[in-house]
Amino acid sequence: MMGFVVAIDGPAGAGKGVIAARLGAWLGLPVFDSGLLYRAVAAAVLAAGGDLDDEAACVKAATALDPADLAGPALRSAAMGEAASRVAVHPKVREALIDIQRTFAAREPGAIVDGRDIGTVILKDAQAKIFVTASPESRAARRWGQLRQQGEHALFADILADIARRDARDEARAAAPLKPAPDAVLLDTTDLSIDAAFDAARRIVEAARARSGQS
Repeated sequence: MMGFVVAIDGPAGAGKGVIAARLGAWLGLPVFDSGLLYRAVAAAVLAAGGDLDDEAACVKAATALDPADLAGPALRSAAMGEAASRVAVHPKVREALIDIQRTFAAREPGAIVDGRDIGTVILKDAQAKIFVTASPESRAARRWGQLRQQGEHALFADILADIARRDARDEARAAAPLKPAPDAVLLDTTDLSIDAAFDAARRIVEAARARSGQS
């Protein structure tokens, strides 16, 4: 692995995306949101009239994925998040998307990559690993606020139920289940502001940089 790589994992709504973006700006490193890969695959399958539970159809979409497909704002909708969670259970889809993530992280001077299996599967040798978590209620509240800002209307109870459903699916899947890497540092953002969460993540990364001789 080349450069300095930070792997950030965690469930939906815990804050890993915001933390990744701020760490990227602080370190001057590019950021990759691996969740967009699964959202783009789901979008392609649905656009073709396919079934998200059909692994072959999802693998076909994954192998044909173009990086330009990750730019659409529609990918960040709540519905697409649920669709991506269904696509992500397919082992062959996950396998088809590994190279894209590893290629991104291998470039100098390094990268920030966030997802659900980055530290456990995709980038096991990342110099810094953070597992960001938070209570389901706080994650649902954040997601509700995001959707309102995007002009989407949703009930808090529905979002909370969706989060519980996605957590169960992500944690129980046979391929790359959601869990902290043995060497990841746990960061619970339940009671933290964005600034406080970033500061905690920054200190974790600073310690990792010191260990790797890159401070």
